[in-house]
Amino acid sequence: MAKLVGNAIFGQSGGPTSVINASASGVFQEALKQNDILKVYGAANGIRGILEENFYDISEEDIEELNLLKTTPSSALGSVRYKLADSAVDDTDYKRLLEVFKKYNIRYFFYNGGNDSMDTCNKVSKYMQKTGYECRVMGVPKTIDNDLFGTDHCPGYASAARYVATSTMEVYHDARVYDSPMVCILEVMGRNAGWLTASTALAAYKGQGPDLIYLPEIPFDMDKFKKDVKEAYDKNKGKVIVAVSEGAKDKSGKYISEYASDLAKTKDSFGHAQLGGTGAYLANVAKEVLGCKVRAIEFSLLQRCAAHCGSKIDVEESFLAGQMAVKYAVQGTTDCMVAYKRAEGKEYKCEIMLLNLSEVANTEKKIPADWITPDGTGLTQDFIDYALPLISEPSAPPMEDGLPRFAKLKKVLAKPE
Repeated sequence: MAKLVGNAIFGQSGGPTSVINASASGVFQEALKQNDILKVYGAANGIRGILEENFYDISEEDIEELNLLKTTPSSALGSVRYKLADSAVDDTDYKRLLEVFKKYNIRYFFYNGGNDSMDTCNKVSKYMQKTGYECRVMGVPKTIDNDLFGTDHCPGYASAARYVATSTMEVYHDARVYDSPMVCILEVMGRNAGWLTASTALAAYKGQGPDLIYLPEIPFDMDKFKKDVKEAYDKNKGKVIVAVSEGAKDKSGKYISEYASDLAKTKDSFGHAQLGGTGAYLANVAKEVLGCKVRAIEFSLLQRCAAHCGSKIDVEESFLAGQMAVKYAVQGTTDCMVAYKRAEGKEYKCEIMLLNLSEVANTEKKIPADWITPDGTGLTQDFIDYALPLISEPSAPPMEDGLPRFAKLKKVLAKPE
């Protein structure tokens, strides 16, 4: 493919993670080295920042701060949940994007996110191709949900899983200090795929985890839950820990969180319900059944911003994903997402591969059915073997005065050429 000289822009989208900025660091540091990329921009709040011409000149940033992004949680540039319409129905946003790309000579577009972000990436790529404007578009994966199609795992998952597994082990010990009965319901993120909730099984693998784990892959049966929790209560002399996905649904497709409130009926621009409250509702159910103290613990935002309990592999691979997206684009690749391929063998090794954006966009990867125990309340050894290597080495930000030192970007607004 012919050489392409111009500027590059990078945006972050969707829910933050503790390593999304590691990918940003990979993109920025590699792009700044490339002779074919003249300027590097960072979009404020994803695609919206491009539409509004609100982005930053990354060449103005100190290299030390860009390096600190590796262990700085959340989205340093700001994120967004903005759905582009089908261009055949409404091409207003696409025309505006093309106008901005031409104005700033943007020839490389990198977008960091999950399923919906890859959909955005795919739409932008297809429109630019249709209009004949040469722009290489690359998706950089990110999601703690670990549900992107085609990749062995997703940047952000390992760190979140390590935090959830560690916190579950800590809760296990705390919940057993008194001589009175105690039931804990842990609510973990995960809409349609239970990968993160499943990570509590890593704590159970160490003998300090949940007695019952409920994933969205299996319809939630309230009567079965009451029976399960009563049996666990009797078996464990009043000490029970339950892990449940926030996206648990009954056989009719109704979220358990909807049983107690209308929160899950509130939708974002992609049509996704705002979840939360599943654990609290089930805690009340368990209290009615058992008549003892029941505590609901919602990990909430803590599970996706816990850089202090991160995975070294996650940090390094996330940086590599951003770095390789740039290298592939400069070499001529477009319309693809960087993905991970796990090498065969007992020793963990990860290779980079490419997936077509049209294959990834809006396609979810769920936990294999045979990785879930027959009773639907636990995970098999296959899941443990899959997840354990991903969290094997710790990562944490450098410390300053006993507190983490996170990146501090100048965020100098970019100007057209």
